[in-house]
Amino acid sequence: MDPTTFDRERHVAFLEMMLECLPEDYESQEINRLTIAYFVISSLALLDALDRVNKDQLVSWVLSFQLHPRNDADLKNVSLLQDNSMDLVVPHLQVLSLMMNRHLASTYCALAILKVVGYSFSNSNFELILVSMRELQLPDGSFMPTHTGAEADLRFIYCAVAICFMLNNWTGMDKLKAREYILKCQSYDGGFGLVPGAESHGGATYCAVAALHLMGYMETGIISKLSQTLVIDVPLLVEWSLQRQSVDGGFQGRANKPSDTCYAFWVGGVLKLLGGYHLCNKEALRSFLLSCQSKFGGFKKFPDVIYPDLYHSFYGFSALSLLQEPGLKPLQVELGIPDISGAGI
Repeated sequence: MDPTTFDRERHVAFLEMMLECLPEDYESQEINRLTIAYFVISSLALLDALDRVNKDQLVSWVLSFQLHPRNDADLKNVSLLQDNSMDLVVPHLQVLSLMMNRHLASTYCALAILKVVGYSFSNSNFELILVSMRELQLPDGSFMPTHTGAEADLRFIYCAVAICFMLNNWTGMDKLKAREYILKCQSYDGGFGLVPGAESHGGATYCAVAALHLMGYMETGIISKLSQTLVIDVPLLVEWSLQRQSVDGGFQGRANKPSDTCYAFWVGGVLKLLGGYHLCNKEALRSFLLSCQSKFGGFKKFPDVIYPDLYHSFYGFSALSLLQEPGLKPLQVELGIPDISGAGI
């Protein structure tokens, strides 16, 4: 492959192959089937290749994961769940029918897929998702991902915020409590940790900044409006984010870590939302990203890795979209999905 050229057709072919049959290494990711589908579908959308997907069939498959309450007791325990009595509508995704726990991340991915393909949320009753979500928010404002209990941190605040935003309904959370928790996660160096007092991390920082944007507490391009009262220390955050670009042009997720394809989106997206993306070295970043293209199509975590994976492929496409690479559609950065205009089912 030409290391200076973005090979769109090879990437589309790779994603089409992933729709037909996933490699056996993905067998352990059975419980993450909606997340895997989100990476594939969103990647195809970024490449303007959604015509390769049967949208009606895909929508039916995603909706089959929603659990419908049988009685009033179920109302506080509703989210998206695979119904194991229903055959999957999209067998070519190579997943088995298996009962799985309700999970905020899976719910976010399901709604994101539906939004990307243009499904009208007015066609379904998703308000019960919000009823369920309210039970997941803890007194400190953070969210657990499941009703069975698990770690609570910025990842799941972001999922909850994005769900409320996509459904245009904020009854599923206490925004003020979530905001206060996010603010407590900003570290001394400007970045955000997953929980208060934790080391700053690129993914956590994106979750914090994107959530504040979606909740309406931060304006896009706020770096140019520093005379206004700010909810976080923006100059320090911009400095921390810019320091994450390494000498090889890529972005690292934490200090003293190697550059990684995905952080070109996680940290690059933060800079984009803050209005400081023009301050990074775009030419060097593009060169690093293209060095991570796989000869099989898709993107690798590091340049010297042999095989691509769907996670780094999607965020590689997303990062190049931020760079306005020809052949890629723009992003809705704060939602982490392609900006699909005019689509509708």
